[in-house]
Amino acid sequence: MPIKAVLKKREYGPKYTQNNFITGVRAMNEFCLKSSDLEQLRKIRRRSPHEDTESFTVYLRSDVEAKSLEVWGSPEALAREKKLRKEAEIEYRERLFRNQKILREYRDFLGNTKPRSRTASIFLKGPGKVVMVAICINGLNCFFKFLAWIYTGSASMFSEAIHSLSDTCNQALLALGISKSVQTPDPTHPYGFSNMRYIASLISGVGIFMMGAGLSWYHGIMGLLNPQPIESLLWAYCILAGSLVSEGATLLVAVNELRRSARAKGTSFYKYVMESRDPSTNVILLEDTAAVLGVTIAATCMGLTSITGNPVYDSLGSLGVGTLLGVVSAFLIYTNTEALLGRSIQPEQVQRLTELLENDPSVRAIHDVKATDLGLGKVRFKAEVDFDGRVVTRSYLEKQDFDQMLQEIQEVKTPEDLETFMLKHGENIIDTLGAEVDRLEKELKKRNPEVRHVDLEIL
Repeated sequence: MPIKAVLKKREYGPKYTQNNFITGVRAMNEFCLKSSDLEQLRKIRRRSPHEDTESFTVYLRSDVEAKSLEVWGSPEALAREKKLRKEAEIEYRERLFRNQKILREYRDFLGNTKPRSRTASIFLKGPGKVVMVAICINGLNCFFKFLAWIYTGSASMFSEAIHSLSDTCNQALLALGISKSVQTPDPTHPYGFSNMRYIASLISGVGIFMMGAGLSWYHGIMGLLNPQPIESLLWAYCILAGSLVSEGATLLVAVNELRRSARAKGTSFYKYVMESRDPSTNVILLEDTAAVLGVTIAATCMGLTSITGNPVYDSLGSLGVGTLLGVVSAFLIYTNTEALLGRSIQPEQVQRLTELLENDPSVRAIHDVKATDLGLGKVRFKAEVDFDGRVVTRSYLEKQDFDQMLQEIQEVKTPEDLETFMLKHGENIIDTLGAEVDRLEKELKKRNPEVRHVDLEIL
């Protein structure tokens, strides 16, 4: 009776993980080695996980550990050196922080003469330009409305002045959010700062509610409880007329920018606004729409007060402006909160990305697809992918010498020979699978430029 050959079960312990690979940077940082120490070690070329390089050099962890003991003599000496380097690094960071502070103070004293940066250039076009125009116009409107309120004592004019003040402050906050959103990603924020626009818009919505709506309601209620006679409103009407023209001009700038962005995205103006794809311009659009309506409400109520001599109409105008600001702030808070929670992109876009993967021969099925809007037209795509092992293996075999493989198979006589053969080609097939993942990720980004981050998890 033939005896069935059984491969001996291998016990994998901590020693086996010493055969793991480690990069040169980690070897120098974690084991306190120099680049010259690594030149004597075995070098292995592996497929790179980074898009800009096809392969990179790694070392066996066991070789690196042995070299570190040769250099430092003992694990204790290596630990002491690590501690000393850590203390030196902390001291260096503290010194760097102090030097940066001194440099900032020096620049503040003498003036900063650096060329115009990328941050400054973003305020010359797109949402940045819309925000800067709005800040200038609303700042002037705020100044003249406060003068008119001081002259007339009108509750509606006070609400309009507060309205313009809140708009100016909120738009300054939006400008800060725009400048932060274009900062380069760093290790602490690997996906960048694009959400700063949503955060600034959310805070802006809260500010409109508290400063604009709250003060307008308060002043309107006080006007109803303690009505006061109002002086001549002629100058107030002139200022409101000027404000209507300037606010209308800013509104037109915001509308044109949103229409241009909506056309670029292939969607309607209304849908683009409701989805808050451009939060900064959205805030300007809503604030200026509210400003135009607010001026109309204030002028109407002040006109009724002039005709009837009853200051109650003027107080009702203040309440109307406050209610309008409350509606705007509620919409901004809701839409920006939705965006910050990780809103999905449109179903049609998700379907297009999914179909691209499903139509690839190496993919058998797609599960648990998630495509999240990161802001500023950036999308993060994640999916569980069931790869067809036969296609992946065939892709590997197409690059092999079949005569050589047949010779290797003929040399397999024992379970140990079979293990060696399978381990060699099994590892290569896994590398081929990784290359297939890289290819699909690059294809997704190439076909869909808005996709910046792709996570394909293998089932």
